[in-house]
Amino acid sequence: MKRILFALLGSLALVAAGCTSSASPTPSASASVATVKLNVGLGYISGVQFAPFYLAQQSGAYSAAGLEVMLQNQIDPDLISLVGSGGLDLALADGTSMIPAVSQGIPVRYLATIYGVLPNVVIARTDSGIMSPADLAGKRVGTPGQYGSGYLTLLGILDEASLSIGDVSLDLYPDFGQTQALISGAADATTGYANNDLVQAQAAGVEVEVFYASAAAPFAGPGLISSPTTIESKRDAIRAFIAATLEAMRQIAANPELGVDAAAKVVPEVAATPAAREGSLAVMKATVDVWAGPLQESAGYGAISVEGWETSINFMRSIPGQKVLDGLKASDIVDESLLP
Repeated sequence: MKRILFALLGSLALVAAGCTSSASPTPSASASVATVKLNVGLGYISGVQFAPFYLAQQSGAYSAAGLEVMLQNQIDPDLISLVGSGGLDLALADGTSMIPAVSQGIPVRYLATIYGVLPNVVIARTDSGIMSPADLAGKRVGTPGQYGSGYLTLLGILDEASLSIGDVSLDLYPDFGQTQALISGAADATTGYANNDLVQAQAAGVEVEVFYASAAAPFAGPGLISSPTTIESKRDAIRAFIAATLEAMRQIAANPELGVDAAAKVVPEVAATPAAREGSLAVMKATVDVWAGPLQESAGYGAISVEGWETSINFMRSIPGQKVLDGLKASDIVDESLLP
């Protein structure tokens, strides 16, 4: 069992937003800030993992930067398509989903890293006799769909064990109920996140083995994306949004309770009871742990590694069935212009 701590290097975005207009030459002239609307897509299910966005919105950080932010939830492939078509200004998307999207001509760019450590894992019930990746052969493995970093992590883990997807009984859970299937015993193993699904399974008392992405299968972590057209028209607003979000991440890292409080205002059930709040706090702390890999710890939140993206592209090109454009480079995906 190997764990990849895939850190993405770059530098953080800082912004000074605001413009002053003078209605008269008098000393009492007031400053005004033009409000820019940003529609932002997050993952399928609202929860504590999106706490930085909730906190930045609730604390007034976005509005102080002249932004009117609307948050909505969609599955990852839909988010990328919506950003590319202009239906969304920004979204949080898997790095692995960006590579095939750009290969297919969808105009999207990766602007800032949110997860410096790839959080994807395969979680297996020990009472199903799964103690190593090789034991997944013939077992019922649940996943939301055959897309995204979770599915590719599964492929990498199977490949390391000299197995393919045809060697397991793959069950699809498009409603993201694979973790409950694992807990109930309807699935022997599932894809999931170390900072969410794993915490839930352990809290339910299920004894599990956890398989992390192989060091031979590196992927860029989820991050903020936009389209070249939107970047051109809303550059300063996007820069301000990134800066405010990264600052909220720093605040939550210093005090994870802030993240739970912010999430509870959006999803009350995360803190409806003391037990629920305790579980949500565990998820929040686990999420903070994967925001920064070793390189983020030295360079700061939001950093991007162009070299790491090249490695991800080359690995995906080696996976059968993955359509990666010939000649695709990290520079076709990553836009560092919003990071100083």
